[in-house]
Amino acid sequence: MFEFKLDMYQAAGVAAVISWIGFWVVKKSAFLSKYCIPAPLVGGLIFALINTVLAASGIMTISLDTTLQNILMNAFFTTIGFSASIPLIKKGGKQILVILSLSVVVLTLQNVIGSGIASLFGIDPRLGLAVGSTALMGGPGTAAAFGAVMESPVYGVQGATVVGLAAATFGLVSGSMLGGPIMRRRLNKLTRMNKLALSQTAATNEEVEEKKAPIMIETNIDRFVSAAMFLALALGSGVVLSNIMAASGVTFPDYMGALVMGAVIRNVVEAIGHHHPNEEMEIIGEVSLSLFLAMALMGLKLWVLADLALPIIVILIAQVAFMFLFSYYVIFKLLGKNYESAVQTAGFIGYAMGSMSNAMANMQAITKKYGSAPTAFLAIPIGGMISDFFNAGVITFLLNFFTR
Repeated sequence: MFEFKLDMYQAAGVAAVISWIGFWVVKKSAFLSKYCIPAPLVGGLIFALINTVLAASGIMTISLDTTLQNILMNAFFTTIGFSASIPLIKKGGKQILVILSLSVVVLTLQNVIGSGIASLFGIDPRLGLAVGSTALMGGPGTAAAFGAVMESPVYGVQGATVVGLAAATFGLVSGSMLGGPIMRRRLNKLTRMNKLALSQTAATNEEVEEKKAPIMIETNIDRFVSAAMFLALALGSGVVLSNIMAASGVTFPDYMGALVMGAVIRNVVEAIGHHHPNEEMEIIGEVSLSLFLAMALMGLKLWVLADLALPIIVILIAQVAFMFLFSYYVIFKLLGKNYESAVQTAGFIGYAMGSMSNAMANMQAITKKYGSAPTAFLAIPIGGMISDFFNAGVITFLLNFFTR
């Protein structure tokens, strides 16, 4: 069979094109837009389906150089490290720490559920991690990144990428569908108990419109240059730290050192009174994630899902049941059992099952009807963002634990 090979530059060009195709498809699809399905995921899946059909028909296969894909993956995770800001945690106070603590508990239990059920089916428990916090709390980006790590010669977990991305897509949809309905039940109970005073929490029309208006981020060239320099410093020093960590006898992903150094550099910069280019770093992270995710989808072997369909479905059903019970009976109560906690819980479900975009959509759907919840819109984005840092650490620990 003829094999058409894309070098790293051609792969980047094709990734850009399929990302644009994905944006067009998402824009035209009410379903994909409603559930915040990432455009690169859609475009990459279309490419993977075409490649699968070509291979199955014996015409040809398309392969790509993954050099740039690995660089983009490391850059993406390094920008996550830069999100771990101590001043931000202090600004949000106790509520952010509670959100963060709950996130660590949930992502750990997601992995326990995934690896446990996988073991019951007689498959590699590390593959169960791909249907745990890797895909759910982490989202498509983390699923693709850790899928590549799991499939590397160090671990040899075949099919981790396609399984993780399938689970992440399911999580994006279920996270949107669960958040609002679950918390509306709580809000209805609070209303019946006269504990929800709508007149006191009702947002003005201006507040509602402000939430709906897009956030305009002002950037400039100097801050972009600073962000790029900080990123390069974290990537370079991260290699040294990764080598030191590897010397301990535990295998760490290549990006782990850079992720940690990103957090260190940001907090040092803020401690000495300098401005950290947060918005510019987020843009760099978004660009890296979009191209990386598109490339990861381009190389998917979709036929792997056939043999693993039943275990994956069972694990995902268990994950949804767990999120429903834990959020309804535990998270809501620990966050305060009031209106703000209901909004926060809806947001928590959104990012714990998919992405921060789903979290914000869940919270806006509730506040548009019941009123403003300022604490929720501060605590959830910050707590959820920092949880990505801990998620990478927990997945790495469990991956090494099951590899022994």
